[in-house]
Amino acid sequence: MVADLGVEVDGGWLFRGLALTVAAGECAALTGPNGAGKSTLLRCLYGVQDATEGSVSVCGQRPDERSTAFRRAVSVLLDDSALFDELTPRQHLDLLLRSFPDAVADPVALLASAGLDHRASVPVARLSAGQRRRLLLLGATARPHQVLLLDEPERALDTAGRDWLAGLVEAELAGGTAVVTASHHPALVDRVADSVVEFS
Repeated sequence: MVADLGVEVDGGWLFRGLALTVAAGECAALTGPNGAGKSTLLRCLYGVQDATEGSVSVCGQRPDERSTAFRRAVSVLLDDSALFDELTPRQHLDLLLRSFPDAVADPVALLASAGLDHRASVPVARLSAGQRRRLLLLGATARPHQVLLLDEPERALDTAGRDWLAGLVEAELAGGTAVVTASHHPALVDRVADSVVEFS
């Protein structure tokens, strides 16, 4: 996936010489303090940030979020992922799934699985932070993909939400998805990660 990867910021190296390979059905967790480079690596993997040196290949492609073929292979939840406040959770999922003709997910069942069925018709602006996070995670996992990139997916989730998240990632892995997640939640890392990259 990446070889000898380095990113230079303001004259200093955020990280350098990084190597990472994640096979189908495996999860790599990125851990370490804020500002150490976890989100930057995810952005490099999605093609929204260029590395200073090294190479990146995801699903045999150079990452490029502008490429339709790449977006169909790689799904992502980054720290700046957002929702439309005026739409309901059901409308969000309907809109997303209509964009992928081969999607087979049932929006009603998805919302129920995330404990959002009773909020399906409520504008997103009226959802709690945890409910919004669950909806973003549903959006990232409901559409077809081979690789899933998650930036601190546990953010804003309570204990029950974090347990649901771990089960969601486990289901992704069981289905053959390659997962790379940045996380500050040791219990999630212990439960789902096959490998850990520690940033300092």
